[in-house]
Amino acid sequence: MLDIKIGNKNIGAENSVYIIAEIGSNFDGDLRRAKYLAKLAKEVGADAYKIQNFLAPKMLSEKGFQNFQVSYQSKWDSGVFEVYRQAEFPRKWLKELSDYCRKIGIDFFSSPYDIEAVNLLEKIGVPAYKIGSGEIDNLEFLEYVARLGKPIILSCGTATLEEIGNAVSVIRDSGNNQIVLLQCVTNYPSPMADANIRAMVAIKEKFRVEVGYSDHTIGKEGGGDDPLSGTTVPLGAVALGARVIEKHFTDDRTRKGQDHPFAMDIEGFRKMVEGIRALEKALGNGMKRIMPSEKETAFIMRRGIYARKKIEKSQKISRDSVEFLRPATGLRPPQINEILDKVAKHKILAGEPITLDDVV
Repeated sequence: MLDIKIGNKNIGAENSVYIIAEIGSNFDGDLRRAKYLAKLAKEVGADAYKIQNFLAPKMLSEKGFQNFQVSYQSKWDSGVFEVYRQAEFPRKWLKELSDYCRKIGIDFFSSPYDIEAVNLLEKIGVPAYKIGSGEIDNLEFLEYVARLGKPIILSCGTATLEEIGNAVSVIRDSGNNQIVLLQCVTNYPSPMADANIRAMVAIKEKFRVEVGYSDHTIGKEGGGDDPLSGTTVPLGAVALGARVIEKHFTDDRTRKGQDHPFAMDIEGFRKMVEGIRALEKALGNGMKRIMPSEKETAFIMRRGIYARKKIEKSQKISRDSVEFLRPATGLRPPQINEILDKVAKHKILAGEPITLDDVV
């Protein structure tokens, strides 16, 4: 696996997890609000702020979705095409928002859904491209993005291993090996029982890429079933090796709009970031050793060899004349054979620790 760098951050096992705040349509048609959410994302610890770049006519068939709304879309008040049209991020705002993110020190990139969007994002200098799950078999599009030579973060929701393999091959055949694959369940919100975090591990092992998780779980407050309000899956993914975590973000889950309810709010996102950073420290480097904080407890928790009863000078040390007790003063239990059948140099009182200097 090649080293992957996004902005000033490296993606890999030796680096901190890269956390993406995805706002979806939560900018609510307002550039000032989009900037405000970027500022909040920076404040709660996100590494990147991501939007989506689509135009409804370039992504959807209006006739195809006519009288057709299933899954999470069935809850929408308007038709699918109209909802997406209203959620479009105006492309004339892209540079201003990108410049603002650069100013406040958070990476900015986007999920493009057509070539024109890619070209605009390339023009403003995004450091990476996030490709949504729905484009995983849009191989011509993947090839176009891959040839730009920038890191590609590809979500794998609704995809089979074969489809993932086809996508990876197209990207690599384009001369680009900067790939991060995200396990994802494409439902909003997605149920905990479907999270399948271990699939992320299988993806990493099969395709030899960095991996992560794009998570849509949430607690009951967002219509989901995570008892930890959307943090269980991200933390579990990090524990299993995720190097990137993506989560939808809003400041107010009660606002009108299809993305707000299942997004993580400010305090929830902050706690998730804090949990991930704490977990990174807790995971350590995998080398088993006595840790600084337990050096003293090793002494008080382990046992030493003590005289069970009084041992007279020149008396032979027998097994029934000693016992193992805490703390680990004197000899340790594995050293018992070093003193058995030897004789005491001097009188040893009951309850005293025994050392090699006490026997001959």
